[in-house]
Amino acid sequence: MPRRIFEAMSATDAVVLPPSATVHAAAVAMKERRQCVVLAMTAGRLDGILTEQDVVRRVVAERRDPDRVTVAEVMTRHPDTIPATDLALTGLQMMEDGGYRHLPVIHDGRVVGLISRVDFVGSEKTELETERQCWEQLR
Repeated sequence: MPRRIFEAMSATDAVVLPPSATVHAAAVAMKERRQCVVLAMTAGRLDGILTEQDVVRRVVAERRDPDRVTVAEVMTRHPDTIPATDLALTGLQMMEDGGYRHLPVIHDGRVVGLISRVDFVGSEKTELETERQCWEQLR
């Protein structure tokens, strides 16, 4: 039986900071919690997402000061999200199509965690690849 997002996700305790936090504070929180993504939230509302790649590409590579740059300045605003009850395969497909590794999970309009590419099992990856091959043959 196909898994649902809530069954696949492992990160229910995501790192959450306000968009006004510095990138340095976000990096420290990621290190302490052993996560590579921060959810930028204001009053329970998801404003954006900041990943390790964002820090490298938008701060370090541009020689910006992480103690002065805020999360809001370099985060991805209004990221895609997925309902906790959607099929895990749908989440994997969204990640593949969008080119990202993390997807915030929502339930009743609230963020309840994150799903990451590493949360998907081989059968889901195989099923997605099979679907893609079928579509390619139909073109």
